[in-house]
Amino acid sequence: MLKAVYLHFDEITALTLFGIGFTLLLMNKNLIKKIIGFSMMDTGIYLFLASYGYIESRLAPIYKEGVNEAAAYVNPLPAGLVLTGIVVGVSVTAVMLALTVRLYQRYHTLDIDEIAEMIRREGK
Repeated sequence: MLKAVYLHFDEITALTLFGIGFTLLLMNKNLIKKIIGFSMMDTGIYLFLASYGYIESRLAPIYKEGVNEAAAYVNPLPAGLVLTGIVVGVSVTAVMLALTVRLYQRYHTLDIDEIAEMIRREGK
């Protein structure tokens, strides 16, 4: 049993990170904590993809002299997806932080319920 858990440590860690991030995203009213939760969810997804993309005893997807069969190499697609996801995740996080700074400058709070209430009052 312990060996089976050790074999799936990456997946368990990825799901734990995703779960903590999802909980932070849903349960907190503070916008910064929501952004941190979103970032943790991203990290969990990247770890999950990277752990499934790696196959032990296979070579990196760089051509080696004398190795001509594709089965000897690790599939580079998951690594490419993770890299692209990291770039998109950092960009989205930067935009969310910039919007949060603007909301704080205008409403002087980071509580999403208070901001929504102030917006409702402005609309009347």
